[in-house]
Amino acid sequence: MPASRDLRLLVGAVGLSSLGDRVALVPLALLVEQRGGTGVAVAALFVAMWSPAALLAGPAGLLADTWSPRTLLILSSLAAAALCAGLAAASGLALVLVLVTLMGCLNAVAMPAEFTLLPLVAGERGIARANGHVEFARYSGFILGPAAGGLLAAAGGTTFALLANAGTFLVLAAVAAAIRVQWAPHAHAARERMRDGIDFLARDRELAPVVGIVFVSLLLMTATPAAALFFADEDLGMGGAGYGVLMAVWGAGMAIGALAVAPRFSRGALAAGAVAAVAAQGMGIAVPALWPMVWLAIAGYLFGGVAHGTKNVLARTLIHHRAPERLRGRAFAAFNGLRNGAELVALTLGGIAISALGARWTLVYAGGVPLVAACLGLVWMRARVAVRAPEPAPASA
Repeated sequence: MPASRDLRLLVGAVGLSSLGDRVALVPLALLVEQRGGTGVAVAALFVAMWSPAALLAGPAGLLADTWSPRTLLILSSLAAAALCAGLAAASGLALVLVLVTLMGCLNAVAMPAEFTLLPLVAGERGIARANGHVEFARYSGFILGPAAGGLLAAAGGTTFALLANAGTFLVLAAVAAAIRVQWAPHAHAARERMRDGIDFLARDRELAPVVGIVFVSLLLMTATPAAALFFADEDLGMGGAGYGVLMAVWGAGMAIGALAVAPRFSRGALAAGAVAAVAAQGMGIAVPALWPMVWLAIAGYLFGGVAHGTKNVLARTLIHHRAPERLRGRAFAAFNGLRNGAELVALTLGGIAISALGARWTLVYAGGVPLVAACLGLVWMRARVAVRAPEPAPASA
């Protein structure tokens, strides 16, 4: 069927895009260092890559709602290939940061375009399983990309690695061009507003609590990877290899959660399931830090990774179901912008927390607070449903 063919192409495009982004990560950091950059400059590199998704959520989402998402993916991929080629030839640190910022802007556009394209190729009824496959492809790129980028940089230098990354974007443009699905502009598209996405997230009775709890959790949990490095070495005695094991187990758990767990949730359980997954993710981080044992840490990170992947798919699927078709690009762009903004703040707070509390108690804090917040959120959501339930009809005499 054309729809299944288009879905396979889109899933492959997402995986390739994720791989390309992560392949560039190591060479870009090395490039900044080679151009005389300090630790502050490397931090500025990550800000340049991730902040556009937060700052440009409104216009990027509006583009995805008013332009053909397939066309946006093709154009953004071609532009990204040109920027990667420019980075390979860039000589100054300032130019490198400018080009990386422009790549972040293209990614801010591509993410909501992919989100709005998915229901067109998967169908409304198959959106949950399709989101699971999309996230699985994304996580595969996350896992394989940095290693591939490091190997390419070691084999041929940063220039070779960046040119290879430009090639992945050219392939991505070709894959997007091969998708056959038709898109029609919405009526009254010219009168749509950029802020409608964030307004919708804040007012929707199912999305608002989920988005709020996910935002709070990301403000803390994003400190986990940095803290886990010291936790594995100093508290578990696993050394640097132990950190790699924990991150690999977490990544494998995310893939399992996205592909096998999240699609099993019914439509009515998406919101509660996403919040419960936040609680489970926090538990997987905090419990091993309270009782530092190698086996418990591995089990906890697998459990937390499954919850993380499940949460991401459930949140995406909930936005697909709740947001009107004309608003999906802006709704997801707003969600993605909030997520990226929280992660940027958390990277700073995480460094401060590790210095003040130590790695172990930073993990307790990073996992424990979201766990408590999610449990309180579940209680509040349950109480609200009980209040909204209609009174039973009186029995007849």
